[in-house]
This record gives sequence, C-alpha cells and structure tokens, in this order.
Amino acid sequence: MKLNERGMLIVLSGPSGVGKGTVRRALFEKRGNKLDYSVSMTTRPMRPGEKEGVDYYFVTKEEFEKRIKENKFLEYASFIGNYYGTPLDKIEEKIAQGKEVVLEIEVNGALQVKEKVKDAVMIFLVPPSKEDLFKRLRSRGTEPEDVIEKRVKKASDEFKMAYYYDYIVVNDDVDNAADRIMAIIRAEHAKTMRSIYKYKKLMEED
Repeated sequence: MKLNERGMLIVLSGPSGVGKGTVRRALFEKRGNKLDYSVSMTTRPMRPGEKEGVDYYFVTKEEFEKRIKENKFLEYASFIGNYYGTPLDKIEEKIAQGKEVVLEIEVNGALQVKEKVKDAVMIFLVPPSKEDLFKRLRSRGTEPEDVIEKRVKKASDEFKMAYYYDYIVVNDDVDNAADRIMAIIRAEHAKTMRSIYKYKKLMEED
C-alpha cells in the first residue's frame, strides 16, 4: 500500500569535481523507472549533440528575463554572460504526478530551492578527502593548475554550507554513493510528515 501519492524533490549538490553527475547517472541506472531528472533552462547556445528538452530548454535572454519577472523559476543564476535556471512549472507538474525529481545543482542554487520547497530532500555529496578532490579535478585535463586550486579553495567554503542540508553522502565509490542515496529516498518516503494525512484519511473511511 502506497501512502504517499505526492512525489518529492531530491536536491543533489556539492562542490565542483565531487562527481555529482556520475553519481546521479548511477542512481538512475539503479532506480531509473522511479526517477525523473530536472532539465534546466539556459540562454546559452545549443552545443553539437545536445537536444532541446533533454540537455536543456534553450531560450532567448528576453524570454528568460520575462520568466524571472513572472517568478517562474525555482532558482536561477547568471554565469559567463548566460542565464541558467530551473523551471518551476516543470518541477510542480512532476511532483504532482508522484514522481521523484532529481535536481543536480550547485550549492548557491540549492539554497534557493530550500527556501521555496520546504520538504525538498537536500543531499550534499562530498569527496573522501581534499587530495581526492584535487585528483578528480586534475583527471579532467581541462583546466590549468591555478584554476584547479581555486576550485578546491571554493570547495572548502562550500563545505561550510553542508549544515543547511539534510544528508551528507561521501562519494568514496560511485555505486556505494548511489546506494546510500537510494536508502535516503526510501527513508524519506516513510517519514510521518509525508504519509500521516493519507493514512489518517484511510482510517476514517467506512
């Protein structure tokens, strides 16, 4: 018997290089039929191989700013001259359908989400060590050493924001991290606050 018919928003966050995307993909492989990925909206040009509505919703700057004024974003930010944001209507629609919606996002955006969705499940992904984070960033081979050092310094500041999250998951192994998140989701479904009203209604029926 399923007591909780409403879906939930799962916010997966953490510093750059911690492996959010890799863990999220592993999570979907394990629980994919029950999860829905939140696709962001952006004003940047579409890159080769990207698809509308799969990688991003691509819109003009004018359309994005119009949506900002109409309060249609769960969160948004500007980065290197382009906007990025999470469409609020898409999230609400999926949660109303009972779906578990995963939002993979940076720390600042995650805190915006927490303000608007009080029952969002906030998960902070961390590396097993500072040295491991350095190793992961270097393995990308896309940035010079000074940029990597800046990212690690930023990560140290972001770790302080972990107090605002519900759970901390160590990404020491991708499969283990995905399994821990699955356990969190199952536990969240069993929380009294998510089920008590539905159960109370069932008990009152003749």
